[in-house]
Parts: sequence; structure tokens; C-alpha cells
Amino acid sequence: MKPPSQSDIWYAIHNTRVVLAPSRRLETFGVTDIHYHMVSELMDAVNKVRIRTGRIQAHKPQIITPTMGNESLDGFGEEAMRYMEWLREHMQDLRILQYGFVIRKQEISEEIVTDNLDSVAERVQDAVCRKEDPMAAVVVGVDSPWEVCLLKMMVEVTSHSFPGNVREMERHQMFSQTSNNSSGSQTRDIEAAFEAARKDPALVNALGKRLEKEGLFAEYEDRFFALVKSHRH
Repeated sequence: MKPPSQSDIWYAIHNTRVVLAPSRRLETFGVTDIHYHMVSELMDAVNKVRIRTGRIQAHKPQIITPTMGNESLDGFGEEAMRYMEWLREHMQDLRILQYGFVIRKQEISEEIVTDNLDSVAERVQDAVCRKEDPMAAVVVGVDSPWEVCLLKMMVEVTSHSFPGNVREMERHQMFSQTSNNSSGSQTRDIEAAFEAARKDPALVNALGKRLEKEGLFAEYEDRFFALVKSHRH
């Protein structure tokens, strides 16, 4: 099966309706299972509707801060690297949560019923509501690419969960811990660079450029020039 085109993806996104969202937000410190019911009309038949059921596993959100190194951008290109550099310089208090999702396809079941789309969606929604599952969702979308419809649903779920996740992390002081850990790691790296430059004069220029790049030159200025002077002697 060929991958969906940009127009297919655009069509799926703009024809997705989340008729029932999970009533509980994503877990802050654990994995969350969302039980979805995906309703879509077959493309080559009239009044034939497919109902897919399965689950999406949402990993616990991870904190990304501008003080992190470029290793947090594994797989991203040069533009993303430059953007992270800009964030380090201008938005030191920015908070970003990274969410990861896995669609468990091996657990998908599906059936095809004969009726119009809205009637089927209403029956599915009523049946799911009776189960009182706080992590259940009902989505009306397209039959292909139907996974795009689920991803759009997950974007809405994470947007709803984000404020609560942030508040809970703040209560546990996780943002300050991340900042402290990043700062501590940076300090250790700078100390190691000074030690290396002390042993090898050829590394002094690189150390100076690094201090300037990371905005630390003023803090280490006296120590840096003392190092330069020691090598001259």
C-alpha cells in the first residue's frame, strides 16, 4: 500500500470529529491507555460503515528545555538545531512537554455495518458512554488514512492534558530539577574543558569560543585570561 499523499492527509485532518473525548487527562508520571472507537464510511460503498476499536498508548510526557543539548533533537535537521540555539538565547524559562504515542495495531478489531455514518456514530457513542470508561474516545473520520484521524484526536487530548500535566510537574518541582540538572551538567562540561585546555594550549581558543557561544564568557573571563597568561609563560 502506497503512503498517503499530502492531500490525503489534509483531507483526513479536516474530516475528523472527536465526538467523545476521554474525560480524564493523560497521566503525568505514567503510561496512559486510550481505548478508541473509530467510525468511518467506506469509500466504495453506500451506507457501509466501518467501526475500528483498539487502543493508543501514550507515554508519560518528558520535559524539554532550551538548556538541553542538541542530543534532545535526535533526527532533526539543521533548521531545528538553529531554532534550539535561538531558544537557549531568548527563552530560558520555556517549558515544552514531549508526548509519545504508540497505536497498538495488533489489538485492533473491526466490523462493517449497514447504516448511515451519523446513526452509527451515535450508537457507538451511546454504547461507550454506558461503559463509563474515562479513557474511551469515539472518533468519526475517513476510512483511509484512518490513522491520521487518530493522531488528530491525540493532539486534542494532549492539548487538554498539557495544563494539568504542567501543574502537577510544578508541584513536584520537576522543572527546577531539570534546570538544575542541566546547569550542573553544563558546569561539569566547562570544568572539563578548562582542564583539557590547561593541558593542551591548542584547545584554549576553542574554549573561549564555547564560553562566548553559551553566554558564559563574563562569568569565566578572569579564569580564562589567567589560563591564557599561564600558557604564554
